[in-house]
Amino acid sequence: MIRLPPELLERHGLPGPRYTSYPTAMHWGAAPPADAWLGALDRALSRREARAGLYVHIPFCSALCTFCGCNMRVARSHALAAPYVGNVLKEHAMYRSRIARPSLALGGLYLGGGTPTWLPLEELERLLDTLLANASVAPGADFVVEADPRNTTREQLAVLCRHGFRRITIGVQDFDERVLGIVNRPQTEAEVRRTMTDARELGFTSVGVDLIYGLPLQTVDSLRTTFTILQRLRPDYVNFLPYAHVPWIKPSQRLYTESDLPDAALRRELYLLGRERLGAAGYLEIGIDQYAMPEDPLARALAAGSLSRSFMGFSSSSADALIGLGVSAIGAASSMYAQNEKNLQRYEMRLAANELPLQRGHMLDADDLAIRELLTELLASRPARLSENLRRQPWWPEVREALLPLAHDGLLELGEERAAATELGRAFLPRIGMAVDRYLRRAQAA
Repeated sequence: MIRLPPELLERHGLPGPRYTSYPTAMHWGAAPPADAWLGALDRALSRREARAGLYVHIPFCSALCTFCGCNMRVARSHALAAPYVGNVLKEHAMYRSRIARPSLALGGLYLGGGTPTWLPLEELERLLDTLLANASVAPGADFVVEADPRNTTREQLAVLCRHGFRRITIGVQDFDERVLGIVNRPQTEAEVRRTMTDARELGFTSVGVDLIYGLPLQTVDSLRTTFTILQRLRPDYVNFLPYAHVPWIKPSQRLYTESDLPDAALRRELYLLGRERLGAAGYLEIGIDQYAMPEDPLARALAAGSLSRSFMGFSSSSADALIGLGVSAIGAASSMYAQNEKNLQRYEMRLAANELPLQRGHMLDADDLAIRELLTELLASRPARLSENLRRQPWWPEVREALLPLAHDGLLELGEERAAATELGRAFLPRIGMAVDRYLRRAQAA
């Protein structure tokens, strides 16, 4: 893994969007009309070779991890499980009744949260049985589940594996007891090891973990110990994510203070330590906080130039349209995004009224589509063609001007007719995205 010169981090290591969509969700407005949204999905999936993606959001957790920025709610009882799964399946049926293609070929199925493994075994099985009825699994499909090692059972993993899941992301965050204590997530290496071992024995072929840097009480020494433990566990991939401190959005983050958090200099040191340890252990930098061993599907897709990016991050499989199911879930069609109600009660009320529970979204114009195509190629480390038509657009001179310093510093190859992120540039993909993001420039200029 290429070393990052400190001066490049000073110039380009700015916090930025993860660009799981373009434009990013912060720039979306009202939801598209339901008929327009359904029509866009139907058109995107009408071709014989079209592949669909399903994202299902399970918002429930057994306890509150105070660092968490996800849309979740604490549910110590499982009384909400059956009604919630019923609503998700009702929403799914509404989509299937309006998409003409009788059987969808699934390029991806993603269970996120919250905690998908909070679901009782029988509800997990009911959910997956119904979602996969009248659907086929496309070659190379990416079926992924997020798991909490404290409540994931071998029986749940067996159900998931039987339904085609082969990738699992285990929430670890850190192994230091003081750090885990202050964020209310007590968990042990043994629990993580048990979940990883069960998953591999049952047939999961890509077993990864989430780690976070910048958590309260985290130090260089504590993170070094975390990576020593990680090296013993040898996950196939690692998501090494920056902590986002937003107490005005997530009040639980007020349970500790800014003085408990690493300052900017320490955060940078933690990031560099983690990146260095991952490189030394043989992981490849995929980009935007994702790292994978060379034999993992993510690394193979990077080498083959076939990486895909969606709201779940990078994937080895692509989809022509994504249907989001559940509270706050996001979907994507060729020229539209749509997100469900974030409030569980509002979500339930809209479904009870036989309405799609869309809350907000975005309809892409021609400029959005051109920039999204450019950004998609750059983020996936593929050469992006700079067509004559693109170079004639009124926004292109400004974008090119913003890309020139990145090219000068070796993060980007920029010619007249093509552009591509370099290996070094994979550490600065959000910065490359910010250079082509016209919505961000408008907001900064306002």
